[in-house]
Amino acid sequence: MESLTRIPKERIAVLIGKGGETRKSIEEASGVKLHIDSTTGEVSVDWPIDVDPVLRLKLPDIIRAIGRGLAPNRALRLIGDDAFLRIYDIREWVGRKGNHTRRMRSRLIGRDGRIRSLIESFTGTEIAIHGSTVVVIGDELGLMTACTAIEGLLDGAEHSTVIRGMERDVRRRRIEDRSLDSYQIKDTTTNTTPEFEDLVPGLAEIRKKRKSIDTQEPTLDDGATAGDHNVGTYSEE
Repeated sequence: MESLTRIPKERIAVLIGKGGETRKSIEEASGVKLHIDSTTGEVSVDWPIDVDPVLRLKLPDIIRAIGRGLAPNRALRLIGDDAFLRIYDIREWVGRKGNHTRRMRSRLIGRDGRIRSLIESFTGTEIAIHGSTVVVIGDELGLMTACTAIEGLLDGAEHSTVIRGMERDVRRRRIEDRSLDSYQIKDTTTNTTPEFEDLVPGLAEIRKKRKSIDTQEPTLDDGATAGDHNVGTYSEE
């Protein structure tokens, strides 16, 4: 049995779930056996013999994300190869005074959760803000954009500035995606002729013969080439 991490006591019940449902869903998704100490919050695991090395890295992140406020069904997204985790401690920016932490937490969430929802919708990420911790999960590009926005807010940037920055990033990504798609379509189009020739037996040979005939120099009736008759003649007066 290997120790994974320790979660806050108030999140132990969330990790276990009603009737152990959450723990079972994590075990089924990962193929492991979890042990959760309901007194200390210590979480340990029994790994299978043929455990995936990537899972060894992913599972502690899933447990930490749940422990730091993310809903279990959202945290399970981290099992995928294209999902990554980032955790921020607000106290690193504002110190350990509780009122400063609450004020910054409010900035990150926004009125009625609007700022957090905007960041999630722009970047396709999942964000949880719990206590002094900010948890973000998403794919590589989405996580990069979301983290830039969150760090901007932590550094004191205005909401409007952060939102405009995300809009620019999203527009740039869309342009890059369209450019990549058009390149792929063009590349596919240029390769259609050989494929079509393969579908019609003898077509390539006919085209080759026709090209050969077109490049031959035309001849006149007496067997001389056109080049021979183009030579000028002069007579004596």
